[in-house]
Amino acid sequence: MPVLKPPPPPFSAAVNSCFSGGASAYDSNARLQSAIAARLERLCISQELRLPRGPRADLGAGSGLLSRALERGLGGEAFLRVDQCEALLRQDTQVPQLQWDLNDGLPPQLEGAACLASSFALQWLEHPPLQLQQWCSSLQQGGWLLLAVPTSGSFPLWSEAASHAGVPCTALELPDADPLIDRAQQQLEIHCLQRLRFSRPNPGGLAFLQQIKTLGAQASRGPQLTAGQLRRLLRCWPGTDQAILWNVLVLIGQKR
Repeated sequence: MPVLKPPPPPFSAAVNSCFSGGASAYDSNARLQSAIAARLERLCISQELRLPRGPRADLGAGSGLLSRALERGLGGEAFLRVDQCEALLRQDTQVPQLQWDLNDGLPPQLEGAACLASSFALQWLEHPPLQLQQWCSSLQQGGWLLLAVPTSGSFPLWSEAASHAGVPCTALELPDADPLIDRAQQQLEIHCLQRLRFSRPNPGGLAFLQQIKTLGAQASRGPQLTAGQLRRLLRCWPGTDQAILWNVLVLIGQKR
């Protein structure tokens, strides 16, 4: 009789497993994430943001890069670190934290939040626009949303290489910026909206994919490439004269 393979784990479980594997070295490898956290800190300072009293949380906090930056910039109470990945939360156990899968919605203690912040996390959830809508709904009147998320159109080099090689592109499908902006504008007064494009040197296909894996960000909703498919992809990977590109949406809004 044929051996039945077990069903694949839910995507959230795959994401958790990948980030757990890279947790110990996450901070030293997450250079773009660190830069975005610093940008949000500077924006909060420049806009002289004043948070009302109430819960503050970093959604998909990971090792706390964004939480620490916002605590420096805003002062006051610590942010609750909310993340599914226990291994990332363990990188700093001296802060308030909650292990929680955000695909299940927000934990009840964040209803009426004064501030919900999130950086490079929303893209890993199912139905990002709906998740964002719920986050906005959970804010109290006058509460703040601080958001950064990579968006569609990122990694064109990877997509083009896969197309030329005739293999699937296993990069995570990123959300479009416009539906996210629309959902936020329905409930928030937007104080800052930036569509950013970042570039990094192209180290070559194998080195780039290894960087993604080292970070723990290799989870894909599609099947892994076979060895033969990977070889074809790497043969079609452009030279180092073409950069790696990310599109990032940064949004700061206040609940009406």
